[in-house]
Amino acid sequence: MDYETAAEIKRHFNVVAEGLRADIRVVIEGLAANTDRLERVETRLDRVDVRLDRVEVRLDRVEVRLDGIETEFGGLKAMIRPFITRSDA
Repeated sequence: MDYETAAEIKRHFNVVAEGLRADIRVVIEGLAANTDRLERVETRLDRVDVRLDRVEVRLDRVEVRLDGIETEFGGLKAMIRPFITRSDA
């Protein structure tokens, strides 16, 4: 192989390598953008999780109150049952 052929191969390789570097930069930038987006989504999901925890606590309180109302209603039914005649039932 003569000097000119080797120089041409080297020049061609450098052009190809520079193209690969540019492609790699684009991939890295895309990856960084996706990482940023994922971090924002994770932050939003954390906030949603906190809100769902609050809703769960509130629903637990409602359930306790409904259980109390049901107990009171059961007691009222037992109290008025003697006053209801068979024809009223």
